[in-house]
Amino acid sequence: MKRLFIKTVLASVAVAAMAVAGTAAAQDIKERTIKFGTVGADTHPSVPGMRKFKELVEARSGGKIKVNLFFNGTLGSDQASVTAMQGGTIEMSVMNTGILASVAKELAVFDFPFLFANEKESDALVDGPVGRKLHAKLEEKGLVGLSYWELGCRHITNSKRAVNKVEDLEGLKLRVIPNPINVAWVKALGANPTPMPFPEVYGGLEQKAIDGQENPVAVIASSKFFEVQKHIVLSNHQYNPQSVVMSKKFWDSLSPAEKKIVDEAADEAAKTQREAGRAALAANLDILKKNGMQVTQFAPAEVAKLREKMKPVITQFTANVGEATVNEVMAELAKMRR
Repeated sequence: MKRLFIKTVLASVAVAAMAVAGTAAAQDIKERTIKFGTVGADTHPSVPGMRKFKELVEARSGGKIKVNLFFNGTLGSDQASVTAMQGGTIEMSVMNTGILASVAKELAVFDFPFLFANEKESDALVDGPVGRKLHAKLEEKGLVGLSYWELGCRHITNSKRAVNKVEDLEGLKLRVIPNPINVAWVKALGANPTPMPFPEVYGGLEQKAIDGQENPVAVIASSKFFEVQKHIVLSNHQYNPQSVVMSKKFWDSLSPAEKKIVDEAADEAAKTQREAGRAALAANLDILKKNGMQVTQFAPAEVAKLREKMKPVITQFTANVGEATVNEVMAELAKMRR
């Protein structure tokens, strides 16, 4: 009986301690608002992840942390959003990892053509130690990399002709993400690279200032590029991680409990976002076809020619990105393939 009494008392003490800890944690969460933006439309592939993140953060903070979502570049272009996050006027954004290469050069490794063979490789690399190490390089630049979402593989569209051979790309004026690697690989194909912020792309295509662009199928469909483009070649030339990034000024103002909520929500939302994007690939291709786009693919011999043309680009930019980073990424991929 005495032993039972002691157990009962200890259990009561434990419950009381948990209640106090819960109260302390609750007190450690303040009323806050996170402005979370993307340059994409509300049909953009990043949006399911953004909505899941909002749902998780608001629920786990007991409604204290509000997440307001902004689409269509309402908060500015990707480059403007980076500056605003560094200054602390925007809390959060999701953008192509290649955009952040201007902030931390090592992230440009993801722009290397034909880096990954499949989704299993890309998931393992970005979610593992190499991916975390690359995001950590943003911190000294006033940004915190929370997670990697994705746009999938990129493909080339144009309004002039069907692309069946590598030579069919020659002379096309193609919009590229504004960074040197993208300019270089388009030049290596004999096309003319035109760096341009994403919100300007549709207008550029419509006005024929550019002949084409390159993006994942989901982005091409959600942006309705089929209205101003007639041809798409499924080139799979780059895999596109999307970095979920937060202002370090804002991050540093968060309590440990708040950081845990935000960090875990970004990772959980990554699963939702990737699953939604991959499930939608066939449906998005169907949208393009139904809206009059002609879909072509390179034969294996053409892919081999493409890879050959890309080798000098990788060699050229290894020093810029950092030999140690490139070697680490390639070693990790080689380990996966063994």
